[in-house]
Amino acid sequence: MQDTISVKTDDGAFDAYVAYPESGSGPAVVVLHEVFGVNDDIRQTCRALADEGFIVVAPDLFWRQQRGVDLSVNSETDWKAGLALYMAYDRDKGVQDVLATVAAARALKGASGKVAVMGYCLGGLLTFMTAARGDVDAAVAFHGGDTDRYVGEAGGITAPFLMHLADEDEFISKAAQATIRESVVGKANVVVYGYPGCNHAFSRHGGAHYDAKAAALANDRTWKFLKDKLG
Repeated sequence: MQDTISVKTDDGAFDAYVAYPESGSGPAVVVLHEVFGVNDDIRQTCRALADEGFIVVAPDLFWRQQRGVDLSVNSETDWKAGLALYMAYDRDKGVQDVLATVAAARALKGASGKVAVMGYCLGGLLTFMTAARGDVDAAVAFHGGDTDRYVGEAGGITAPFLMHLADEDEFISKAAQATIRESVVGKANVVVYGYPGCNHAFSRHGGAHYDAKAAALANDRTWKFLKDKLG
């Protein structure tokens, strides 16, 4: 089952896509999109998580700029539109919106009260920032672009955190990846996995660099992690 909810903030309200497990109850996962908005790729991910027993909430992160962004990963025009939104995006306000979504997810009918945040690229960065600044029960970041610029906040991450990095990521250099890894050395709550030979967005459905084997491994690790940490 799927639905749309309204998430309220001091600056207004925005929509979030929700996918429910067959049971209608369980822990919640807030899924944060890339530059393409809440598109088919994100909805597929939400439904896959719902099939694993989670209530899944995907907020419209670009609502302050343009509501209802739903772009194709295979359209050059859509790529340019998404990148323009990404470049103008206010990340600090974005974290506030994510935390508002977390609060809304905790209060959903059937929700257990435990909430994880999980994101891709822009969403991966926001996952890192949210885990450092707010209260979440677990976090999973897939190839969070620009995370190396925020490693000074790594000390604030106390929740269990799983990070996936593509070794050949064209948007996150090897130096940037080393900086990210160094920032969490000694943090027992953080696990970082690398994926040899993979490019950015290797798990994106229908993406140019989709790697079925690596995507399956990353997703399997993620599902197990979330079940373990959220109960």
